[in-house]
Amino acid sequence: MLWLLVLGLIVACALLFQRLQRAEERLSHLEERQDEQAWRILALAGTEAASAPQPSEPAPPELDSEPSPQTPAVTLRRLEEPAEVFDPGPPEPEQQPEPSAATGPTVEPATARFRFDFEEIFGRRLPIWAGGITLAVAGVFLVRYSIEQGLLTPTVRVALSFLFGTGLLASAELAYRFEDRVRDERVRQALAGAGLATLYAAFYLAGTQYALIGQTFAFLGLAGVTALAIFLSYRFGLPSAVLGLVGGFAAPALVGGEDANLPMLALYLALVTGGLTQTANRQHRSWLGLGALAGGLGWGALLLLGGDYAFADILALGLYFIVLGTLVPALLEIERLEQPIRLAAAGLAGLQLAVLIDAGGYQPLAWGLYMLLGAALAWFGWRRPDMRAGSTMAAVIGIVLLQLWPSPEPVSFALVAASLAALFAAVPLAQLRWKDGGALEALSVAGVALAIGLVTLWTFETFDRDALRLWEGFGLIALAALPAAAALVLWERKVKGELAANLASASLLAFLASVCLLPDPAMPFAASAIATGLAVLLRERAKDSRSLLALLWMGAIGTFLTLPISDARLTEIETLFEGLGEASILSFLRWLAVALPFAVMAFFGAAGRRRAVAEFLAGLILFAALAQVLSPIVLVWVAAALVVGLCIGLPERSFAALALIACIALWALSPIGEWLSGATMALGSEPMLVTDLPRLREVLGFILPLAIALGTVRVQLPAFSKRGLPLFWMALPPALLVVHTLFKQLFRIDSLPHFADMGLTERTVWQALLLCIGWAVWARLNDRVFATLFAAASLAHFLWFTVLLHNPLWDHQAVGSVPIANLAFAAYAVGIAALLSARRWWPEWRRFTDSVTMVLATLGAMTLLRQGFAGTFLDTLPMSQTEDLLRSFVGILLAVAFLLIGSARGERLWRVGSLVLMTGTVLKVFIVDTAGLEGLLRIASFVALGASLIGIGWFYSRQLKAVPAEQ
Repeated sequence: MLWLLVLGLIVACALLFQRLQRAEERLSHLEERQDEQAWRILALAGTEAASAPQPSEPAPPELDSEPSPQTPAVTLRRLEEPAEVFDPGPPEPEQQPEPSAATGPTVEPATARFRFDFEEIFGRRLPIWAGGITLAVAGVFLVRYSIEQGLLTPTVRVALSFLFGTGLLASAELAYRFEDRVRDERVRQALAGAGLATLYAAFYLAGTQYALIGQTFAFLGLAGVTALAIFLSYRFGLPSAVLGLVGGFAAPALVGGEDANLPMLALYLALVTGGLTQTANRQHRSWLGLGALAGGLGWGALLLLGGDYAFADILALGLYFIVLGTLVPALLEIERLEQPIRLAAAGLAGLQLAVLIDAGGYQPLAWGLYMLLGAALAWFGWRRPDMRAGSTMAAVIGIVLLQLWPSPEPVSFALVAASLAALFAAVPLAQLRWKDGGALEALSVAGVALAIGLVTLWTFETFDRDALRLWEGFGLIALAALPAAAALVLWERKVKGELAANLASASLLAFLASVCLLPDPAMPFAASAIATGLAVLLRERAKDSRSLLALLWMGAIGTFLTLPISDARLTEIETLFEGLGEASILSFLRWLAVALPFAVMAFFGAAGRRRAVAEFLAGLILFAALAQVLSPIVLVWVAAALVVGLCIGLPERSFAALALIACIALWALSPIGEWLSGATMALGSEPMLVTDLPRLREVLGFILPLAIALGTVRVQLPAFSKRGLPLFWMALPPALLVVHTLFKQLFRIDSLPHFADMGLTERTVWQALLLCIGWAVWARLNDRVFATLFAAASLAHFLWFTVLLHNPLWDHQAVGSVPIANLAFAAYAVGIAALLSARRWWPEWRRFTDSVTMVLATLGAMTLLRQGFAGTFLDTLPMSQTEDLLRSFVGILLAVAFLLIGSARGERLWRVGSLVLMTGTVLKVFIVDTAGLEGLLRIASFVALGASLIGIGWFYSRQLKAVPAEQ
């Protein structure tokens, strides 16, 4: 250990040298800046004097021709009298500013920056410190030599060590008293440091090495040397302070034994730490105080390694940790990082005290000491706001320690929890009310109260069983009163974040109290009451505060989460998907209570996205509440009635109606999916039989209410429309689905033979019905867009199913036995009527509609011709030669008809269509017909074709002469 002291002295000397070097560099820099400012002032004064008009001006004295002035270097020794300074200013009647010169007996040229000077360092500075260290080492070697030669007995050796150390201290005192002769303070510092180190070694040898005195006396001697070192630091400076710091904390290790007296040791360490801290404050050496605090905390950690503490040990160590966590940081004067250091000290002391409590078996004494620590921190925090962060750290450690307490007695736990709440929540509440408490105190009240409540419930497993927990409930109510009172104080200050934190803490604690005092099914009612109360209370302040608004949403969402938590079997959730099994008024009220916070937020909220979301969620939960007492079909119709009522009475609450519509749509998904499945198969030529449709009960019970609801609602979207965005166009698909399903019931086609007999009839009537709906829309609303939609649906249905997939010409479809007046004529008439309707509503589509009309007229004529030869089913008999010739004749007649129509209406497109059809007919006669005819029939066909061509050409030429311009 002696070598440890020697090494500590060497380190102290090195630190001293570094500090001296930095001081000299800083002083040199300051002198340079001062000299530079002085020359600038002189130059400015000379410029002003030169610019002033004077009759005669004496020549100014010449300045030094060097480019930069020399900076005087000043030694660190203070003079009793300042040195005289020569004034180099010009002899002018006007006073000129002069540069101030540093005083000192010795002025040496030096640069602004530190330069390595071998002679300065190794000739003037280091020898004195090396001499002090050499004296200490010489004492060590002297004792060692005497031991090896057997010249001195142990008693004499120890006595000589004491004499040598005392002599060194006396020499240091002489050097101090005769400072004018020594002229270097490092001499006395080196002698004092060597003397203190020798005395430390002497007491170590006397007590530990030779056992000449007991360990108690050796310890007291080392403590005395430490006190002497602290005292001499005021007289001799840094080395004594360093030795006091090192030796003071090394002394217990030097005389340590297995039977250490922990109370005495704790008292000694507390005195050393406090003395060094006070010395650091007096000498303005903050590093010394920090070193003392670190050493004290380090020894505290070492003392906790023993375990098996008696009553006195726990008391002494606890008080020691309290001193380190409160008194020492409060007394310590530091320049930087004051707050983090005090926080770290309180945290480390609290942790060590927590380890002591855990090692001591959570005895009342240990807990009492921790409360004493908290009380001390609260006392300092009441007077010094910068100490309050340490109280927060101690609160965190105390709550964690409370949670780690294994199997506590309820009464003891309640006392400890109440004490923690009083110290770390009630005191910050008082600081908020009567002192200058701020965000830290407000958050401490909220966090500490909530954390203690959660730890209490966790410790006694309150969450694991549904039972009456009376004492826990009342305790949580008492804890909730603390953040509630803090919220009342903060309400007047109009703060937002802190208010939200305390309201959240109080609300959650109140809810947890209701969990302890009420059965599980009542959980949503309690949560709803709290969340609704918050929504009403904060209806104005939440509009411009994100934190308060977030609190309201957290309360509402938390209320919703109580539903599945309090429904162990999830029967209420199952009812939403599978329908009502048994009506439950309690379930209805539970869901209705959950919807209440969202409804209140929507009622008081300003128009915007947040209110829209609240309305939507309220609508969803209201539908779920109704599902607990109503069967699915009744539920959907009631929801549709609510949508209609909202649209009439409260049109601005459109998002609530939209939520109900979404719920109705979910129930309608199944029948809609079934219908779409059959329709998809029909698009691929598979007939859609009545057995492929959803049940009529589901269509009328789910899809029809959806269509009604969509047809009445207007979504309020100010960005798009001030009157609201109507959704009746979305009602058309489900409405057509309902109408189609009902229509299919009229014919009830349930087999393929039945489809062959009635398929064309059903399709034609359906197409005519769609076209009639279009005309009704046009007549009622004068809206050509929606009217055209129905006409287009009719035409598309005809083209896809009647013309392409199930055309009687190649598919087995009955058209009727009466020529011309049959289903084929009706089907094509409806298709052409749809085209003509579109032509009327959209005249700009004339070319398209007329072209398709001529194609359909031609195809219809051929179908009617085929019916005249084949009868009801057109695909049963092969085509005869006569029928084939008549097709050409019909083509000629249609060409003539198109020409007449074009001429009568003055439309060139019809005339062109006539020519196209005539050309096709001519090609057919020349290529097809003549190949199969002979004799008079061939001659007759050519005569008829020729006459027709001549007649059409003559008629067409007359039309061209009558119409000079192209139409």
